[in-house]
Amino acid sequence: MRIHHLDCGTLRTPVGRMVCHVLLLEVEDRLVLVDTGFGTEDVRDPRRLGPVRHVLFPDLDLARTAVERIRALGREPSEVTDVVLTHGDLDHAGGIPDLAHARIHLLAAEAAAIETGRGPRIRQRYRTGHWGHDPHVVAHPPGPRTWKGLEGVVELDDVAPGLLLVPLPGHTAGHAGVAVPTREGWLLHVGDAALDARSLRTGRVRLDVRLRQTLIAQDPLEMYRTQRRLRALALDPEVRIVNSHDLGLFEEARAAADDAAGPSGA
Repeated sequence: MRIHHLDCGTLRTPVGRMVCHVLLLEVEDRLVLVDTGFGTEDVRDPRRLGPVRHVLFPDLDLARTAVERIRALGREPSEVTDVVLTHGDLDHAGGIPDLAHARIHLLAAEAAAIETGRGPRIRQRYRTGHWGHDPHVVAHPPGPRTWKGLEGVVELDDVAPGLLLVPLPGHTAGHAGVAVPTREGWLLHVGDAALDARSLRTGRVRLDVRLRQTLIAQDPLEMYRTQRRLRALALDPEVRIVNSHDLGLFEEARAAADDAAGPSGA
């Protein structure tokens, strides 16, 4: 299984440039995405994103959408059979309408929040334009497996061999990480469970990051408990942790993947 690290929605925020870190997995003759970033209709009509676009300042470029990133690698979006979402926020699920044929995997608690959630915060994070096309959602209840001390893990072997959906609650009702087996161990995409590399490596969080993540978290106390678990996991030599928006983590992971792929790697 080959892994590509894609930026599917650069964010030019007042505190610096961020990415929308998407994984593209080559699984034999098909493709699997972990998150999607923004979609083509978001580029054509940014109003679909609502007022939050005036906070995130997304650099909406058709070439940065998942479907165009896939074409740039010489593959076709029709080869994507499955999308695994860390959660349903607009900067993570914006591209699923471009992949209407694919199965959309997420934790059942997240699917329920998207379908039945009420209130202005819910309406801002789960945009109708991203979910109104009746996608083929596969809502996974917590699984029986414990992985690296984390409970409720769901095995997604039918999506990709060894792939795991790992509950990381707090940021949203059913937020999850996605663990991908590699030759070196594991690649764990933690979505928005941890917003920057510093918090993972040192436990110290910049004030602006703390304020931002607390403001948007569905359950801040649960989020902080999750982050403590991730800081311990970051010490595990078998696990490389990436997240959705940290530019440094994205560039490090992409460089490592290119080195592993050799001179022809993309």
